[in-house]
Amino acid sequence: LVQYANFDWVKLLPKSIVVGIANVDRRRDFTYPTTIQKDKQDFPTTGGSEKFIRFIENELQPFIEKKYNTNGKNMLIGQSLGGLLAAEILVKKPTLFSSYVIISPSFWWDNESLLKAAKTQIALPANTSVYVGVGNEGKTMVNDAKQLVKILKGANANTAFHYFKKENHATIFHLAVYDAFVNFDTMAKAAVKN
Repeated sequence: LVQYANFDWVKLLPKSIVVGIANVDRRRDFTYPTTIQKDKQDFPTTGGSEKFIRFIENELQPFIEKKYNTNGKNMLIGQSLGGLLAAEILVKKPTLFSSYVIISPSFWWDNESLLKAAKTQIALPANTSVYVGVGNEGKTMVNDAKQLVKILKGANANTAFHYFKKENHATIFHLAVYDAFVNFDTMAKAAVKN
């Protein structure tokens, strides 16, 4: 998708560097500690997101900036537990990325504690762009995504939201990422006009 969006005749994205991180335990790296006893028992490796975020901030991003000619703009894309991680970074370390694509975030984790914290903790720098996409994945998932968008709009974030009625948790990713690129392009063009 990034390669396609970079073509001169498409022009949805500027030239980009794509960094993927191999992962052997999503539950460990993409979740913060839970207070729910059953989740601790069922998923004993969870709760390592703070360490993973430190790796991104202190090792990965400095490496990329040193090795490649970057422009200081970066985007985080996450779905499901990856969407939860992206939302956690947005709430706790919003300057780590300039754009966030949050797809079907697993806000159910730890009884929606991150979503609750976002209501009072979120403070976004100017020009932060956030895209939230969710499919037909149940009432809780859809309502949680809409609640995040409401919180973001209250924090004056450049926010776009899309509900993919015909998609589910397994089919939404590529459509949502492409839609995010289109929305970010529209936001950027609108900012230039103003």
